[in-house]
Amino acid sequence: GVYNGRWGGGGQVVTTYCPANNQPIARVRQASLEDYEETVRKAKEAWKVWADIPAPKRGEIVRQIGDALRQKIKVLGSLVSLEMGKIYVEGVGEVQEYVDVCDYAVGLSRMIGGPVLPSERSGHALIEQWNPVGLVGIITAFNFPVAVYGWNSAIAMICGNACAPTTSLTSVAVTKIIAEVLEDNKIPGAVCSLVCGGADIGTAMARDGRMDLLSFTGSTEVGKQVALMVQERFVFEDADLNLVIPSTLFAAVGTAGQRCTTARRLFLHESVHDEVVEKLAKAYAQVRIGDPWDSDTLYGPLHTREAVKMFLDAVEQAKQQGGSVVYGGKVINRPGNYVEPTIVIGLAHNAPIVHTETFAPILYVLKFKEEEEVFAWNNEVKQGLSSSIFTRDLGRIFRWLGPKGSDCGIVNVNIPTSGAEIGGAFGGEKHTGGGRESGSDSWKLYMKRSTCTINYSKDLPLAQGIKFQ
Repeated sequence: GVYNGRWGGGGQVVTTYCPANNQPIARVRQASLEDYEETVRKAKEAWKVWADIPAPKRGEIVRQIGDALRQKIKVLGSLVSLEMGKIYVEGVGEVQEYVDVCDYAVGLSRMIGGPVLPSERSGHALIEQWNPVGLVGIITAFNFPVAVYGWNSAIAMICGNACAPTTSLTSVAVTKIIAEVLEDNKIPGAVCSLVCGGADIGTAMARDGRMDLLSFTGSTEVGKQVALMVQERFVFEDADLNLVIPSTLFAAVGTAGQRCTTARRLFLHESVHDEVVEKLAKAYAQVRIGDPWDSDTLYGPLHTREAVKMFLDAVEQAKQQGGSVVYGGKVINRPGNYVEPTIVIGLAHNAPIVHTETFAPILYVLKFKEEEEVFAWNNEVKQGLSSSIFTRDLGRIFRWLGPKGSDCGIVNVNIPTSGAEIGGAFGGEKHTGGGRESGSDSWKLYMKRSTCTINYSKDLPLAQGIKFQ
């Protein structure tokens, strides 16, 4: 579970279980704090080599990593399915996301840079220079063990940074693929180090001043940098219900409700509430539940037994707070961590359970009357990752996108809350964190900016016309 140019690990041996049947699939020796110290030291040394390599040549290494991932995409997708529990096509799709980000990063490696700005002083040049921040720590999440690491590492690498993730069995496999590419190119393996560990390793990373940037995906209990993420969707009276039902189904039920962009709250205009709930319940009844590696399965197990308990506790709290379960709400009687996808109606918009994240397939359906009130309800929670609205009203769309609309980092129209493309920046606001990863100009977070003034004349004029003589 440790890689820093060589494989090792002197920490606790942990067993990984398949959530579809709770059978053990592997044992991983985690890192000790001594392993962590050695890995950080080696990663910092490897950065000195990596930062000297021109960005386009760093991009060539990332291109090779993407090609190596392509060759193993099916077996990696199967491993994600086996370890995490998401269905096979989603596991392959997650690896594909890493491949796509590698392709994106290759092009970006020839484009990163700052502008040449007009200087107010004759004979002077004013430029922006972007340099790598250094060592990037990546604490990934169980629900996207490949993609979260991938979109961080690919962009960070072309920017000239070294990476040190702490994740699971899947990342051992990913790191083996990356390590082979690095070794073939005579690049220090510690450029992409791996440290599998528990809370002690995560805490060490968070407190380590040698980490120049830390990407953390997880709960508020683990770190306040990125809080639990509750997502929202609104359906107005003029919405196309042919879009609403399949979009909600995918966003609420996909990955068994364990995506950070999973839809948790569905706000329905009172005029369409009953119709949508009825159609949604029928759609839920048609979801094919089964083994995640079966190609016909749409809905697999929760990741752990603890997640099943959290699901049951949330359903009970929803009932106690005035909600009615119109579909699901129970554990499925079969091996593994299977629960029924669940729809709850009748709760108040500010019910405590509605504002509480539960990483489980529970959808709270809430009724509203006016646009202004429902926009306010959207923004009243502490989380703010992804949101979506379903409407044909052009004015409403732009109000939703505007300063009084959604306060989330991802603001969609007539599409699900989940399934973001890699080309846009991914991230949230408020307790969900203000950072961005993946596309757009997210690369800037992995670099530091210098404003440089160069005097190529023989005079020494001062800015703002100041005379000091």
